[in-house]
Amino acid sequence: MFARFMPQEGKFFELFNAHAEQVVLGSEALVALLSVLNDSDEDAAKHCEIIDVIENRADGITHETMRQLHKSFITPLDREEIHQLITRLDDILDLIQDVAHTVTLYNVRHITTEAVNLSELCRSCCERVRAAVALLPSMDNGPEILKICHEIDQLESAADREMRGAMSRLFREEPDVRELIKFKAIYELLETVTDRCEDVANIIEGIVLENS
Repeated sequence: MFARFMPQEGKFFELFNAHAEQVVLGSEALVALLSVLNDSDEDAAKHCEIIDVIENRADGITHETMRQLHKSFITPLDREEIHQLITRLDDILDLIQDVAHTVTLYNVRHITTEAVNLSELCRSCCERVRAAVALLPSMDNGPEILKICHEIDQLESAADREMRGAMSRLFREEPDVRELIKFKAIYELLETVTDRCEDVANIIEGIVLENS
């Protein structure tokens, strides 16, 4: 039996993989940023700069994908699906960068366990996004892709529960209104990273179901 590979014009799958790799690198840098924030302002600043570099690199991949989309006569996926997938991948990194900039802008001097936990859930989601994207060229991978998409959905639910618990503790225990505002924003941004990962999973799931 021949494997059902998608038609290959343009380097769309290579570009998706390259972008998904940047998403994972960004999520790893975010975990590292929050993990060192309590110990070293200098190290935290370095990780923030790394995230900026990664996000800029990913923007270049997004622009190249759009260029390929406009010049290719035959595309391996529906044009709207290609546009949505690369755009939603970019949204993940934009939010990761937003978290890093918010931490810096708000001059956060310490980080909570809940924020680190949320960042680790973000990283796990991003790793599964990368895994699902890597399997897209062959629809024979459909069952495995759908399994990974389900895992992303479960991680997003776990992040939602983590954020609710973090918010509850924040409003019960934080007496400083300024700190409350800071961490409310950070928790919400971190949880939204997992939402964007779920958006990517939904697009990929739709592609698999349409082409299986």
